[in-house]
Amino acid sequence: MPEEAVSDEELMQAVAQGNLDAFEQLFLRYQSAAWSVAYRFTGDAAEAEDLVSDSFLRILDAAERYKPTASFRTYFYRILTRRCIDFTRKKRPIATDNLPPVLASGYSQSEAVVHQEHNQHIQNALEQLSEKHRLVVVLRYFEGFSNIAIAEMFQSSPKSIERMLARARKHLKPLLQSLLEED
Repeated sequence: MPEEAVSDEELMQAVAQGNLDAFEQLFLRYQSAAWSVAYRFTGDAAEAEDLVSDSFLRILDAAERYKPTASFRTYFYRILTRRCIDFTRKKRPIATDNLPPVLASGYSQSEAVVHQEHNQHIQNALEQLSEKHRLVVVLRYFEGFSNIAIAEMFQSSPKSIERMLARARKHLKPLLQSLLEED
């Protein structure tokens, strides 16, 4: 049976039985997207890597207690978002000028520079939001989670998530106005 045919929930149940190959498959499936969320939240590549690693370790530690009442994806991102919030309580995010390249091949040097500047401008604007608003924005607009999935992660209602997104957009609009005018 191909690896893709095995659900995340089945893999997690295998992890609970001590199958580290199943854990590796979960790690490979979620590592990149999880790092993207953590990086957008912290603005620091090393901190993002630490948050993702810590989240996976927590998943491994809790494998025996895992109950597939929600999708594994929701379960995992709930842990990751809590780790991100804990991070801000211990240490404020660090703005960085060293954004990792996120460009597809084929961009010219000048397009790459403009893209890099836009990313930095967006990151700076995100850092002006509260931790929960920033996470909701990252999960919704950068990672494509539905309001319902985000509500499950935050153990909240979809209506509450809608209100948080509305407040975040209102706060971000003046900060990103110059980018909106360029398009």
